Amino acid sequence: MRYEVILTEDADFDLEEIYDYIALHDAPAKAAYILDGMEGVIESLSLFPERGSYPKELLDLGICEYRQTFFKPYRVIYRVIGSVVYVQLVTDGRREMTSLLAKRLFGLRSGGRSCQAPD
Repeated sequence: MRYEVILTEDADFDLEEIYDYIALHDAPAKAAYILDGMEGVIESLSLFPERGSYPKELLDLGICEYRQTFFKPYRVIYRVIGSVVYVQLVTDGRREMTSLLAKRLFGLRSGGRSCQAPD
């Protein structure tokens, strides 16, 4: 089964910001390499979205609807709903993630559920 992969506006903006920052502070060729690598990781979610791990910062809060994959040091945070993968956030994994995830994702959540199996 192939999944449709959709970048949210925020995630698309994240990619643009990362590219622009690297192009300005390092080299355009390196920015292009990083962007190509991240786009490859994102495209691979169309085949294997469930392979990603759960972000520890969210698991600690009992939130298990989101997964992550990497193009180190960058993290791609996404959610699978049916046959669609929604990429929510693309960021440098060295950033402080708890507040960033709270800011970006908590507004998208409706209700909460435990990640643990029922007794």
